Amino acid sequence: MMRTRSMWCWACLVVFVALGGSAGGQEWTRFRGPDGTGIGRGESIPVSFTEADYLWKVELSGPGHSSPVLWGDRIFLTCTHDARKERKVVCLDARSGKTLWSTNMPFTPYHHNRLNSFAASTPAVDAERVYVNWISGGTFVALALDHAGHKLWRREMGEFKAKHGAGASPIALGGLMIVGNDNMETSFLAGLDGRTNETVWRIDRSSEATSYITPAVYRPDGGDPELVFVSQGNGMTGVDPVSGKKKWESKKLFTLKSISSPVVAGNVIFATAGKGGGGREPTVVWTLDRDLPYVPTPIAIGEHLYILSDAGVMTCVLADTGKLVWRENLDGKFYASPVCVNGRIYLVSRSGEVIVLRAGSEYRVLARSTLPEKSDATPAIANGRMYIRTLNHLVCIGDAKAGT
Repeated sequence: MMRTRSMWCWACLVVFVALGGSAGGQEWTRFRGPDGTGIGRGESIPVSFTEADYLWKVELSGPGHSSPVLWGDRIFLTCTHDARKERKVVCLDARSGKTLWSTNMPFTPYHHNRLNSFAASTPAVDAERVYVNWISGGTFVALALDHAGHKLWRREMGEFKAKHGAGASPIALGGLMIVGNDNMETSFLAGLDGRTNETVWRIDRSSEATSYITPAVYRPDGGDPELVFVSQGNGMTGVDPVSGKKKWESKKLFTLKSISSPVVAGNVIFATAGKGGGGREPTVVWTLDRDLPYVPTPIAIGEHLYILSDAGVMTCVLADTGKLVWRENLDGKFYASPVCVNGRIYLVSRSGEVIVLRAGSEYRVLARSTLPEKSDATPAIANGRMYIRTLNHLVCIGDAKAGT
């Protein structure tokens, strides 16, 4: 039986016991990569760089906050053209940055925070399909395309209502498109058959503040995966992705909405939100009372958990105990989540600065580099390269021979 633990503070960080670790992978198929860990491979990705070191930089067909995802030598991301009330799914060649195709999809605008975007949701991809969920008017829409850009299906899933717009992203797992629609009125989780769009399973949920999280995946004892969802109305929930069976849940953990996604760190699951309360079988494991994130998702590397606040304070703690290892101010503002490659943590600030830290028990800045413009998107790592989306461009750094 899964035991649960929690802690609470002004900006709540909730800690649960899990079992086992996450599986790795070379493809970057979803927001924050394999199982949502934020960890990739790429020995040739530089620590510091200038524009002269870019393998390529391409202008995108529109702005957006969504992150790129990759399968093989193809990159997929979303863009928006607000004036024309159109959104696009765009496919680029990962080797050259050349646009291979793009789709024009009309939508009905809806109210969102001025810092949000109509192209905020990151796509998910598997060997056969690209999946996108986004909002049109007050409707939650799920759709799938093949890798050549042909629309396979589009499905209106139900109502969506939020004060600040949309941003939750789907994942692809076992031939299913997994979606979470935790909003203010009609909430649910669902697994859709990627081929047919038929509902394989659905869980109706309590509705309070909108959740913007992408589910984490953890694998108890290295076995079958479980999904971890977080929302104000439902707390933290573990779901079997095949059957949709709710395996465990701890409600009433949060009193404000969840923005950053849950993280698996060894045998512990972390999630952040606003100020929270207790959960089922509550035990205070450890407490942080400052510098917690609202938007960026933390990253777990080895025995350490690295927590980046929107205001640029990075805190490193021992994941099992919460013991403070170090806390430093990076002098920037952040929405993008940290990613790690080769024991180095890459942080992309809203102003377009890339700060690289050495992962470990000693705070050490390895480099600071500057992008051509601001960025709110989390980088992707695959096949020895890193892909960084700025507001209007996609930049590639790393192995010049990758994919050739």
